[in-house]
Amino acid sequence: MKYFVVFFFVILTSTAFSQVIDPVQTVKGTIINDNTKFPISNVNIININKVRGTTTDERGNFELAVSVNDTLHISSIGFQSLRIKVTNDWVKTKTTTIQLTEKAYALEEVIVGRYNLTGYLEVDSKLIPIKENFRYSISGLTEGYEAGEYSPNAFGKVMGSIFNPADALYNFFGKKPYELKRLKEMKKDDTVRILLETKYDRETIAVLLDVDKKEIAEILERCNYSESFVKTANDLQILDAISSCYEEYKILKRK
Repeated sequence: MKYFVVFFFVILTSTAFSQVIDPVQTVKGTIINDNTKFPISNVNIININKVRGTTTDERGNFELAVSVNDTLHISSIGFQSLRIKVTNDWVKTKTTTIQLTEKAYALEEVIVGRYNLTGYLEVDSKLIPIKENFRYSISGLTEGYEAGEYSPNAFGKVMGSIFNPADALYNFFGKKPYELKRLKEMKKDDTVRILLETKYDRETIAVLLDVDKKEIAEILERCNYSESFVKTANDLQILDAISSCYEEYKILKRK
């Protein structure tokens, strides 16, 4: 009787556990233009929960591993980005059709000018930028800090990070533990990595980290990255910078 009770308890536990955790399933979808109804190729679809992605083929079709209630971020050049949740109906039918809306750009005036090609290029040496960025290397620390004319306050930031390292970043890193723990996962998927390499608008990073795009610049400034880096780096470089800063934050917090 004792063994029967234990066996019955194990069955109930495994059944309840299987009901709590939604199984991962591969679903299909087609993305079309909501105006023309034509399929859209090269659309980026990222499962925010699992940090995995894919792109549509020339017929607008895609496949992706999902669970019920996962959120998908869908983006393509010239179209408004879209976020949708995976529903039970989608998982049951295994397929769905998603419509994207084209972005509207208002052009008030277009001026067409004539170009005269001379066969050579004149460069004014006064216009060549001479500002340089440097990174301080401090014994005992694995990371350097940017300085130079693009980041004139960097030395003060370095000293501040040594004497009071965790306080400046606590408000951000302390509130996003789950999202920040997934930073390494974000680069494992080829689609996500390639997408971030080609983007500079911070939209995908903001979605994955669940932050406002304006916060990203503030985070990097607190991590001692220059304004020049923040403006010119692609999204993958920005992701690497935040990841590196977060690893330092965790070490300093433990101390």
